[in-house]
Amino acid sequence: MFKKLSFKLEHISFSQKIFLVDNLRVMLKAGLSIIESLEILEAQMESAKLKRLIGQARQDVEKGKTLADALEKIPELFPAIYVKMIAAGEVSGKLDESLSEAVIQMKKTYAMNSKIRGAMVYPLVILVAVVGIGIEMMVVVLPKLLTIFNEMNVAMPLPTRILIFSSNFLIRYGLFVAVGVVALAILFIKLKRRPDVQFFLHRVLLKIPILGHISYQINLARFSLTLGSLLKSAIPIVDAVNITADVVSNSLYKNALQNISQKIKTGVPLSELLASYPQLFPPLVSQMIMVGEHSGTLENLLNELSNYYNEEVDQLLKNISTVIEPIIIIILGVVVGGLAVAVIMPMYSLTQAI
Repeated sequence: MFKKLSFKLEHISFSQKIFLVDNLRVMLKAGLSIIESLEILEAQMESAKLKRLIGQARQDVEKGKTLADALEKIPELFPAIYVKMIAAGEVSGKLDESLSEAVIQMKKTYAMNSKIRGAMVYPLVILVAVVGIGIEMMVVVLPKLLTIFNEMNVAMPLPTRILIFSSNFLIRYGLFVAVGVVALAILFIKLKRRPDVQFFLHRVLLKIPILGHISYQINLARFSLTLGSLLKSAIPIVDAVNITADVVSNSLYKNALQNISQKIKTGVPLSELLASYPQLFPPLVSQMIMVGEHSGTLENLLNELSNYYNEEVDQLLKNISTVIEPIIIIILGVVVGGLAVAVIMPMYSLTQAI
């Protein structure tokens, strides 16, 4: 029972997946068979979950299934995009090349996700610290200080009365507030999973200054990187666009690409379909893809677009701290100034009375 629970809870990191694909590529390129490669990977894995999943894939291959079919049954180990790339490599007889392309795509995706997480750490740490210090001041420090004013019978100015009320409220109902915040967070997470709510939130996100621009650039970078990698792996464009729709994070891009993948079947060029969504795909994207379609170099131009938007995202994320710092300083100044005014004003009244 405990082993089953720990198996379900064990998380397979993206870096572990990169390690698996890269090692598999190296062994196949060296001339080992797929079964031999999987046996070696299974033996060298320290994680019990990875051992079992790789062993499951090996057994399926031994029964005559293709590597792609075996991995398709393990979506938490290999997402659909990489399974499709492996399947295309097996069909074309260039599995090691497909795995090499998959490794490149995974490393670029990992690097982008790491930059995004890194950029979010600083403001989150500051926010948690400010909230923590604020609660400590309201619950521990201020009540002792404000008790003195109550004993002196000093007329309290409005800021001080607000501060006293807030402090008393947190002391008496702090537990209920905490439970309410957790309940609201859980409710928000559940509502966010609904497609209609998610679509609305993602639409609002794209309109928020700074954050909207970052989301816009990230989705374009993921779109060009994923589509270029899939087309380079000889995956049909309809399937490639459909898989790319699952990779982009914003619901507006997801819906647009799903619609485009259906319309491509009618013979409409990709560049023309992308141009019909000018708010999501700028002229640079549709025009470069049109050039790629006419010249037969679509994969290369998508790679150029991917590099361009990756650099844009990198620059934007580097500038986040310089943009957020003054905002945080202003907020801290307002909070500290408000607390200071609320505490100093009755002290001034007290000295006047004396």
